[in-house]
Order: sequence, then structure tokens, then C-alpha cells
Amino acid sequence: MITTNEYFNGNVKSLGYVTPNGKSTLGVMNAGDYEFGTSTHETMIVVEGEMTVKLPEASEWVTYKAGEAFEVDANKKFQVKVSAQTSYLCQYK
Repeated sequence: MITTNEYFNGNVKSLGYVTPNGKSTLGVMNAGDYEFGTSTHETMIVVEGEMTVKLPEASEWVTYKAGEAFEVDANKKFQVKVSAQTSYLCQYK
């Protein structure tokens, strides 16, 4: 089953699916600043474009480009800035 998700007035959209390895979403963010919350551990992989991210408890922003990934523990918040449409794969554990 494929699910659809839409956040921030349609500026972030994704398709959710399940594999033998668990749940994932494949999505796109329009340019903007966002704050996300996690309910499970997440691994975010940038597919195309780039994201500037401030992870929980971090004091500095880090830019992740296509092919790079970052992880966020469950029950945390993190901030993301994108300057152009950026696609991502998010894997949940």
C-alpha cells in the first residue's frame, strides 16, 4: 500500500511505502524553512539538491548534498532549510 503525506501547506509532500526492511517515505521539499518531529529513529538521505540541517542538541547547521545522509533519534525535533526543490528518502526504524 502506498500512502500520501502533505505538510507545511503542501510545501513538503511524500509517498510512504513498506519494504521487508521497514517503512520509508520518498518526498520533495519546496524552498523554505521547516521543523520536523520524529516518532521513530529516522535516516534521511538527500536524493537530489541539498538540505541545511540543525540536528537536535547541535549548535551548528550542516549542509547535506545528494547522496549524503543524517540520522535523528526518536522523539526529537530538527530544523531543515532548503533553497530549491530537494528530494529525499527517509527510512524509519
